[in-house]
Amino acid sequence: MIVIHAEGTSSPARIRRQWGKRTQWGFLLGLMVLIYGSHAPLITLTKVDGQVPFNPSSCVVMIELTKLLISLATLVLTGGASSLRTPPSLILVAPYAVPAMLYALNNNLIVHMQAYMDPSSYQVLSNLKIATTALLYSVCLGKRLRVAQWLGLGLLTGAGVCHSYSTLDFGDLEKPEVQEGTRLHITAWGLFLVLIYCCVSGLAAVYTERVLKSQKLPLSLQNLYLYVFGVAINGLSFFFVASEKSFLEGYSVLVWVIIAGQAANGLLMSVVLKHGNGITRLFVISCSMLVNALMSWAALGLQLTYYFPLPVSMIGLAAYLYYK
Repeated sequence: MIVIHAEGTSSPARIRRQWGKRTQWGFLLGLMVLIYGSHAPLITLTKVDGQVPFNPSSCVVMIELTKLLISLATLVLTGGASSLRTPPSLILVAPYAVPAMLYALNNNLIVHMQAYMDPSSYQVLSNLKIATTALLYSVCLGKRLRVAQWLGLGLLTGAGVCHSYSTLDFGDLEKPEVQEGTRLHITAWGLFLVLIYCCVSGLAAVYTERVLKSQKLPLSLQNLYLYVFGVAINGLSFFFVASEKSFLEGYSVLVWVIIAGQAANGLLMSVVLKHGNGITRLFVISCSMLVNALMSWAALGLQLTYYFPLPVSMIGLAAYLYYK
């Protein structure tokens, strides 16, 4: 007689697998927090006389190209190269053009917004995307959230509003550049750009999640389709938008670090959207505020106001309400 021992819910093997998955997700999310939180300070460190020395459009093209090459290499190494032997149907690949266009817009906005605010202001205010993403997540994907979860998302939105109110600068928008200093600051034009960024970000995240989960394809192949459009759209943007800088002008070691980090972050984000959800992505961005603030303090000498701990505490409470 063959005896089959069923694994109970608390069996050692099951517990080890659960802890293994949690450890993997913890490492992935922690790495994303570190990369995302360091992005804005790194861009600020590249500035020369208050100006970004490289062409932002070319930087975005290099990020998309890096993600494309990594996706192609991953597909080949995992034995999926056979899927490239026949051209895919237009119906299959066309949906990937939409998020590519939306991400292209937002990737350029991220760089240009740095001229109108400090890194920590950008990091906190970017949490306003919680509201737009949560609404689109609920409406477009049919996900019903609990009252406590809506309250948590509302707290995240309130954290951004609280921070913007305490640091908003209604100075003359026609000034050639924002007054430099160590105090947190943001212009009215910067706030407007953040609002556009948040709406586009919410739409892109929800649409991408829907596409990735609706098609039963390897993630590396889906990334390949996505970044082919990303390279094409951002490449056209570079060649048709007039710029005084050449493609690789102003590139330093720090710029290449930014490119590598953002490429890795984009690929990790696709894992979260494929196997997790867009709300998890937003909490990663929110938690990265601590990394951003520490880097801004250590590398840029930024002095935080007395109001700054308030939105930080609100974000922590929001995470507790959403995931409890």
